[in-house]
Amino acid sequence: MHLGEEMKGGKITVHGNVDSWAGAMMKNGTIEILGNAGNYLGAPYRGCSEGIHGGKIVVHGNVGTEAGAHMHGGIIKIYGSAAQFVGFRMCDGTIYVQKDAEPRVGACMTGGKIVIGGFLESVLPSFTIDGIRGKVKIEENEVAEGPFYLFVGDRVENGEGKLYVSKMKNPHLSHYEKYL
Repeated sequence: MHLGEEMKGGKITVHGNVDSWAGAMMKNGTIEILGNAGNYLGAPYRGCSEGIHGGKIVVHGNVGTEAGAHMHGGIIKIYGSAAQFVGFRMCDGTIYVQKDAEPRVGACMTGGKIVIGGFLESVLPSFTIDGIRGKVKIEENEVAEGPFYLFVGDRVENGEGKLYVSKMKNPHLSHYEKYL
């Protein structure tokens, strides 16, 4: 637990799995996990309101709940799947989930970008569809090929966060197209 807590620079590489709160409140640097990560990846501890501010976390496996919660900057890349509440109360930064994500992605987010490359059962009703994009830039040298549905929200929080969801992996979301 707590790998890279409040990290300010450098690089940590883990050949295996990590427990909860990896990269908690990280400021800069890189954490690469060649396995799975537990809950609260890059998130703050209970009672705090600011998660990762900068740097990069790369997970080659799956992650638990609330990855990127309260995120204020930086990049989180997950090459597996993610449990529910990815990007909860996110303000800025980028989260990329290459495979599937459980429900409640982006709940209460006000800014930033979340990209879901796999299946997502549903989009919160407080997000509005804004268009379809052919590809999405993850970082300088990485682009996710689409097409992607683009949703904006969380409107409950007057949010302007961007949620990109794979169109090909989510044909059940095609009913949103009538609102474009």
